[in-house]
Amino acid sequence: MTTVTVKASHTYDVTIGRGLLAQVGQTAAGLWKGRTAAVVSDTNVAPRYLDTLRASLEGAGFRVLPFVFPAGEEHKNGHTYLNLLEYLAQEHLTRADGLIALGGGVVGDLTGFAAATFLRGIPFLQVPTTLLAAVDASVGGKTAIDLENGKNLAGAFYQPKAVLCDLDTLATLPEADFADGCAEVIKYGMIGDAGLLDTLETIDLRADPEGVTARCIAHKRDLVEQDEFDTGARQLLNLGHTIGHGVEACSGYQISHGKAVAIGMTLVTRGAVAFGKCPPAVLPRLEGLLARYRLPTATDYAAGDLYEKTLSDKKRAGDTISLVVPTAWGRSQLVPVPVGELKTWIERGLGQ
Repeated sequence: MTTVTVKASHTYDVTIGRGLLAQVGQTAAGLWKGRTAAVVSDTNVAPRYLDTLRASLEGAGFRVLPFVFPAGEEHKNGHTYLNLLEYLAQEHLTRADGLIALGGGVVGDLTGFAAATFLRGIPFLQVPTTLLAAVDASVGGKTAIDLENGKNLAGAFYQPKAVLCDLDTLATLPEADFADGCAEVIKYGMIGDAGLLDTLETIDLRADPEGVTARCIAHKRDLVEQDEFDTGARQLLNLGHTIGHGVEACSGYQISHGKAVAIGMTLVTRGAVAFGKCPPAVLPRLEGLLARYRLPTATDYAAGDLYEKTLSDKKRAGDTISLVVPTAWGRSQLVPVPVGELKTWIERGLGQ
C-alpha cells in the first residue's frame, strides 16, 4: 500500500492499494461528523461494487443513500447534476454529511461539483474504479459538468477529503477503458518523466499498477501544490487535451477521453516537430508507445472542425490559448499561441 499526501486548500491522503473498498466506511467515519453518506455511481460500476461499499459504510454506522445515473460522458450534464442536488435535498443531507464518488472520471467530476455546491459545500470522498480516474481525475480538486457548447465548462475547484484507489477494481476494467488510463499515464511521462516513458516501453503497465499509479499521482501532487487553481504550471497536465477535447466534441463524445488525448498528444507533437520546437525522433517513439497500449494516433476530422471545437477551451484567455508542447522525450512546456494560429498548429498536426 502506498500513500501520497496532497497539500492544497486542505491536506489529504491518496491511498493506493488492494482491498480498499472494504475500508471506505472506516475512512469516511474519520472525515465527517454526520452518519449519512450519499454514494454516487453509474450503471456500469454500481452493479459491481456498490454492495461492497454499502456493507463497509453500514458497518461503520452510516445511512447509505445510493444515486446511480446512466453511464457515459453524455450524462455528465446539468440535468443529472440537478437531479443529484434535488435527491440530496429530498433526503435532508446536512453539511455534517458527505458524498462518495464510486466510479470513473465522469462520476468523480459530477460528484465533486455537487459536493462543492450543495449547501455551499459538503465533504466528499473519491473512490476511483478506473485507471484514468486513479492517476488523474480523482486527484487535484477539478470538478465539473459539460455544457452543450463544451466539456467541463461549469465547475469548481474543490478538493476531496481523501482518495482511495483500490487496484482490485482494475481487474474488471475492459481493455478499452484500461487503455484510456494508459493515455494519461503516458501524458505524465511526456510532461516531465522520461524514465517513466522508458519503463512503459519495456514492461506492461499491468505488471506494476501500484508503482506507476503512485508515480503519476506524485507528479500531479507536485503541480497541484505549485498551482492549485490552474493558472500556470498545472496547465502542463493538459498535454493533448486542447486538440483532444476537439476530437471528443467532433465525435459527439463517442471517442473516449483517453483515446482523444492520445490523438491530441500525437497531433501537438507532430506540430511541434513541424515548427522546430521538438526533435523529429520524438514523434515515432511516442506513436510506438501509444500503439503498444492500443491507443490511436490519428483522426479523420478536418482541421477546421477541430479548430471550431477548441474555441471554447478553458485554457483560452482572450485571443491567446496556452498550448502544451513537447520539446523533447519526457519534457514539455507551455506555449502561448494566438487563437488565430491554432488552426495552423492543428493542420501541421494532421500532416497538412
